[in-house]
Amino acid sequence: MNDTLRYRKEEHFSQEKIARLGEHYRAILELLGEDPGREGLIKTPERVAKAMTFLTRGYEEDPLAIIRSATFREEYRQMVLVKDIELYSLCEHHMLPFYGKAHVAYIPDGYITGLSKIARVVETFARRLQVQERLTVQIRDCIQEALNPMGVAVVIEASHMCMQMRGVEKQGSATTTSAFTGVFLSHPPTREEFMTLISNRYR
Repeated sequence: MNDTLRYRKEEHFSQEKIARLGEHYRAILELLGEDPGREGLIKTPERVAKAMTFLTRGYEEDPLAIIRSATFREEYRQMVLVKDIELYSLCEHHMLPFYGKAHVAYIPDGYITGLSKIARVVETFARRLQVQERLTVQIRDCIQEALNPMGVAVVIEASHMCMQMRGVEKQGSATTTSAFTGVFLSHPPTREEFMTLISNRYR
């Protein structure tokens, strides 16, 4: 077969970082009682190193810069809501996944941002070792600092594998966190409008 027709997956990782992480994962496999030299595990340390690098890539991104890269002057002063933003993160206590959806709204005060930038901010903070409570506040504070709007609202609904796979093993459990600034705090009808909008998902 012509080499140019073969599938080649291109990945961009620091080879030094992957090699160092791989050494640690190889040692972990041995401590768990496995043989990292057997056929099925030979490449596992490298694969896990690449996976963890991907899952924590948010450390290398600047969420404020993401918002500010697409900020526009606009005299729109009604709620802007992006809901059902998928998120996947790692709990910092057990390094097991938690996953769910974020709902983010703000009321502009002279400046708006590209809608995709809000999703990217969620992604950037989620791709770090996290707790859901801090993740919620970080998203809120980033948008507030970058745009200085009249208010920001963030709600995250997530399921945690550390509760489903280990410990209490409650598969149906979910956690909801919220964080507000400005008019979402001082004006209950605005907050109620936001909560109603994220609840009416199919209307």
